[in-house]
Amino acid sequence: MALIECNNTTFGYSGEIVLRDINFELKGGEYLCIVGENGAGKSTLIKGLLKLITPIEGKVLFGDGLDANEIGYLPQQTMIQKNFPASVIEVVMSGCINRMGLRPWYSKNDKRIAREKLSLMGMAEYEKRCYQELSGGQQQRVLLARALCAAKKVLLLDEPVSGLDPVATAELYDLIKTINEKMDMTIIMVSHDIHAAMEYATHILHLSHTQLFFGSKGEYISSKAGKDFISVGESSHLYG
Repeated sequence: MALIECNNTTFGYSGEIVLRDINFELKGGEYLCIVGENGAGKSTLIKGLLKLITPIEGKVLFGDGLDANEIGYLPQQTMIQKNFPASVIEVVMSGCINRMGLRPWYSKNDKRIAREKLSLMGMAEYEKRCYQELSGGQQQRVLLARALCAAKKVLLLDEPVSGLDPVATAELYDLIKTINEKMDMTIIMVSHDIHAAMEYATHILHLSHTQLFFGSKGEYISSKAGKDFISVGESSHLYG
């Protein structure tokens, strides 16, 4: 049974179509990388998967008891987020808000979960530090811990390594891989890094206002869409 499934799904805003005819299904424990040029509809699909927008046509279906508010989400980081004046543990605990219900305060269990996720990210010693004092890589680890507090079965990551140096990038990719394999967490990652997609993902979804490809990494490598996009990525890597 699919954990997440799109059936002939079309998304847009105010009746204007942005992304059409999306068909894919993702099972538990798989690692999907969503690729495509800027403006291809990747952010729109994310909003659709989070149930922040309603499809114009078709459906987004969840299986295995999954609910949209149980998807851990790591958005692209903005300058406002980078300068957020809160302690590290406060940022991480905010990921528990959806599980609080009508409670106006965090429970002991919420705090335990937050510290557990922070420790998993190797950031336990920083819990009392001010978030804005951390490096970019450390901030992303904190935000990943926050997303894990909300995640039951799925972690959705939007350009998680954007702006990070090569060392921090490699470390974050390794952490995401560990979460996928050790926690059996389904990963959906939006990325411009085709090399990372080829190394870590099990499946590729290639968008360009519609679905150019969905399938396994091996199938993508041998497809026309894959060959063309990988070739462009290699050129950018060599000369960019």
